[in-house]
Amino acid sequence: MITRIQHAAIEVDDLAAAVGFYEALGLARAPLPDALGANGAWLDAGGVQLHLVEVAEVPSCASNHVAFEVADCAAEVGRLRAAGFEVSDPFDVGAGIQTFLRDPAGNLVELNQPTG
Repeated sequence: MITRIQHAAIEVDDLAAAVGFYEALGLARAPLPDALGANGAWLDAGGVQLHLVEVAEVPSCASNHVAFEVADCAAEVGRLRAAGFEVSDPFDVGAGIQTFLRDPAGNLVELNQPTG
């Protein structure tokens, strides 16, 4: 039986830029096992990890995304825009308020504020 998502992994083509982006979102670096080498980074997102895997070229997956829960979507949009990020206007989908932005590799990132 599955009990929770333990981690998600995404491909990035500039590890340093991706780490900076996700740290700006509020994720913290997590230890990366030495056996995995230096082609990635692990980050903690409230007890679930996001694994960044550096590749030469990121395939285009326009709608694949990772979603992070936030307490106040509008406040996060304001904070991120003030930091220079392009973020969509928040919108209500019935089960939550969400907004989207892209990381430096072009991966789609959702911020979601549950409303139900």
